[in-house]
Amino acid sequence: MDIFSQSRVLSRWLTDKALPLWRVKGVDAAGGFVETIDMAGEPTRANRRSRVQPRQVYCFAEAGRRGWSGDWRGAAEGGLAYFDRVFKQPDGFYGALADADGNLLDPSFDLYNQAFALLAFAYLAEVIPARKAEMIERSNALRLYLEANVKHPFAGFEEGNPSRLPLGSNPHMHLFEACLASEAVDGFDQVAWGNLADEIAHLAMDHFIDAETGVLREFFDHDWAPFAGDKGRIVEPGHLFEWAWLLLRWAERRGSAEAIVKARRLFDLGEAHGVCANRDVAIMTLFDDLSVADPIARLWPQTEWLKAAVRFAALTGGAERERYLGSAGRAAKALQTFLDTPVAGLWRDKQSAEGAFVDEPAPASSFYHILCAIYEAEDCLARL
Repeated sequence: MDIFSQSRVLSRWLTDKALPLWRVKGVDAAGGFVETIDMAGEPTRANRRSRVQPRQVYCFAEAGRRGWSGDWRGAAEGGLAYFDRVFKQPDGFYGALADADGNLLDPSFDLYNQAFALLAFAYLAEVIPARKAEMIERSNALRLYLEANVKHPFAGFEEGNPSRLPLGSNPHMHLFEACLASEAVDGFDQVAWGNLADEIAHLAMDHFIDAETGVLREFFDHDWAPFAGDKGRIVEPGHLFEWAWLLLRWAERRGSAEAIVKARRLFDLGEAHGVCANRDVAIMTLFDDLSVADPIARLWPQTEWLKAAVRFAALTGGAERERYLGSAGRAAKALQTFLDTPVAGLWRDKQSAEGAFVDEPAPASSFYHILCAIYEAEDCLARL
């Protein structure tokens, strides 16, 4: 199948299988989202990471915006209420981990979790007009609280107060995503969100991305220099694709040729060095010399490969477009191998270097990646 046919298959799987399954089995009686569903299609009692709650709120809010007929609103609003009830701290930030009964186990700050709260606020504001004013207020309050308490003196944000090292590009990537979503919502503070998006874009282009090699590192010292030792050399192909996708979106809004050049280089490196030649799947980790650090393949890098490829296809033409469409087809095929499960609507998370999938429950956290990739493919292919 070509990428157009693959996209239609993925969209039907999402609408007919995944969304109904995760609406029924992925939400508990308290309104919270479960962490995992086992391969028999039943929820587990695994501890719940804070980030999963707003990610699932995003999924159901966006599904509702796009016309899914299931009870998306009950899932999204119930999930946000649970997120607030279980994870919100007196200081205004969200904690990190709870058990299946909703008892907070780890109240610590993680910038990553705050970024997803902001993403959920933006998407709920779009799809539930009656709550837009509330979401505007909550979004502004959390952004201002981040700026008042964990702002980095140069650019970006610290990892707590006092700050913990290493600092990471990944939380900033998701904050960048939340900024791009927030600046596009009518009524949100578009100047503030736009300025923060610009700040993170330039932090990425000037510091996260190596000026000589074009790779994007994961971990940094307090001055945004690469962190010492092997940790500072880590490069994740999935994030090369994901940053490429985000920088393309930002570049299209700002008219930034520099961002397009950087994004293309990230994509080329990810495709050339981060995709296993034998399995044709994006692997987990490289070092900064582009040697393989961890050959395991996880589901989420396949979705980011797909998102970046279709976005490039929508912005190019001729032979270049065909090249990106071909890459998108490979990414979609890789993704589909992870979706082949005993109960339709679930997914595998990890594939070994030998090609075998790890037998484990499906993590809810992957839904955000999958749903976004499927909708991005629909949107970008519709532009061709």
